[in-house]
Amino acid sequence: MASVVSPAPAPHKSPFNVIVVVAALGYFVDIYDLLLFGIVRNDSLRSLGLDDEAIKSVGVMLINWQMAGLLLGGILWGIIGDTRGRLTVLFGSIIMYSLANIANGLVDDVTTYAVLRFIAGIGLAGELGAGVTLVSETMHKDKRGWGTTLVASFGVLGAVVASLVGDLLSWRNAYFVGGGLGLALLALRFSTYESSMFTHARNEGRRPRLRTIFGSGRSVSKYLACIGIGVPIWFAIGILILLSKEMSAALGLATPAKPSLAIMWAYAGLALGDLTSGYYSQRIASRKRAVAIFLGLLAVAVATYFLVGGLSHTAFYGACVFVGFAAGYWALFVTIAAEQYGTDVRATVTTTVPNFVRGAVIPISLLYLWLEPHLGTAAAVLVVGGLCFVAAIASLRRLDETFGKDLDYIEGSPERRSEA
Repeated sequence: MASVVSPAPAPHKSPFNVIVVVAALGYFVDIYDLLLFGIVRNDSLRSLGLDDEAIKSVGVMLINWQMAGLLLGGILWGIIGDTRGRLTVLFGSIIMYSLANIANGLVDDVTTYAVLRFIAGIGLAGELGAGVTLVSETMHKDKRGWGTTLVASFGVLGAVVASLVGDLLSWRNAYFVGGGLGLALLALRFSTYESSMFTHARNEGRRPRLRTIFGSGRSVSKYLACIGIGVPIWFAIGILILLSKEMSAALGLATPAKPSLAIMWAYAGLALGDLTSGYYSQRIASRKRAVAIFLGLLAVAVATYFLVGGLSHTAFYGACVFVGFAAGYWALFVTIAAEQYGTDVRATVTTTVPNFVRGAVIPISLLYLWLEPHLGTAAAVLVVGGLCFVAAIASLRRLDETFGKDLDYIEGSPERRSEA
């Protein structure tokens, strides 16, 4: 049997509670800031004196710097979440990325831009994992899927707002708005409270140890599988949506698509997809089956993107909606990660896993850029996408079903290890 700590008092059965609401608002601001660069990329780099060819290469470089920050931040905030608490991460991360985004509105050169995107990436890394961990540990085990679904579904609408703000305001003011929203949210954070599961584990002297996650082949395999099932989501977002201007031109549209509109429509679809996948998962009482369905939908959506996306701007943006909807198993993917491990390392896992998936944009985009001159745009994207889907299917097969799993246990206990 697992080593069990005292159960959390009165876990929430309704997703409409202060923890879920504040986590959803935090993720909303997180997504706004995370996607804002993709929306204002062209305008901001052009105002810094770059031509169209340089904008493409420098834009990919800046995205990679932001993603590198997410990778580092995921590790830092994850460890902090398991040592100092989930609330510490929720406060610290939002302060960091809010200030970094305000500073982004003041940049006058590419080097400073890159440094600030890296810092913002570190800050952005903590929001989702800490929020999902806190929601998972404060809700009833059979109902927590509703809570994480609402967090993700509402949160991704931050990209829609970022698209609208990016079109209405200058790129500098769009950054200022994002930073201001984050700082304003700090006031609501004071109404939240720490997870009882974490508090009891800390009072018992339990401390996170990375060897708990990486100390055995089985645990490493499980951790990599948690990452693998989410990689197709950021293949779709990082290549098909964030590079929509280049993709639409390659598909034959005389006037390239606007990245802000592609992001807006894709994330509107993503919000609906998260609601649908979360609802379906709760109805069938299975995470894995719901993820499998949406992986299949995403493969069809990618094919649709290339088959009809070049017909017109309406068809292209419609394909973006479909891609976003099919990629809408993000809430399920992060919930699965949270449910795989014990209280002592849950924040580390739940924070690092989605950020490693986001960081996968780095090798994905580099592989795409390397293949494109040899295969052409469409073939290069399909090869890279095919590899991502193969990895996801293999990963899903290796994971256990976690719907309704009791999370009140210590992963690193001798009893837990003897079960493995």
